[in-house]
Amino acid sequence: MLPPSSLICFNKPYGVLSQFTPEGRWRGLKGFIDLPGVYVAGRLDADSEGLLLLTNDGKLQARISDPRFKMEKTYWVQVEGEPDEAALAALRQGVMLNDGITLPARAQRIQAPEGLWERNPPVRFRQSIPTSWVELVIREGRNRQVRRMTAAVGYPTLRLIRAAIGPHHLDNLQPGVWREA
Repeated sequence: MLPPSSLICFNKPYGVLSQFTPEGRWRGLKGFIDLPGVYVAGRLDADSEGLLLLTNDGKLQARISDPRFKMEKTYWVQVEGEPDEAALAALRQGVMLNDGITLPARAQRIQAPEGLWERNPPVRFRQSIPTSWVELVIREGRNRQVRRMTAAVGYPTLRLIRAAIGPHHLDNLQPGVWREA
């Protein structure tokens, strides 16, 4: 039993929904987290990996997930190709998507994250097309936003990992494992 106002950091693996109940080919959180009374604070698509926060405190859940609070989210994005400075500048200024322009983001090329786990299934590999990593920090959370942003600047997302939400980080948390924050 968790104390009141607890926060759980979970490294959501690829293929797992941000809900306890499985659906179709996707698994649910129930197979990883057996804690009564905790709820997901925010969403992360089944085909994305990384930090997912859960809490038993409704006010904290709203503060984390409500777009009005614009909590920063940091993503490590493996993209097809090698983004140039013009593409990064476009991400920093805001990108026009079909539902409007995004807020400015922080964007920079990074090396592959240290200690990165293998993904199952692996990301598609094309010998003739290089891949690279971008760190993207956003303050909004539209549906599949990061994927749409990188595609809009010409660099489709191959792998998407949320590394941080506000002050909470993955650190060395392995996929499928959770800890109290």
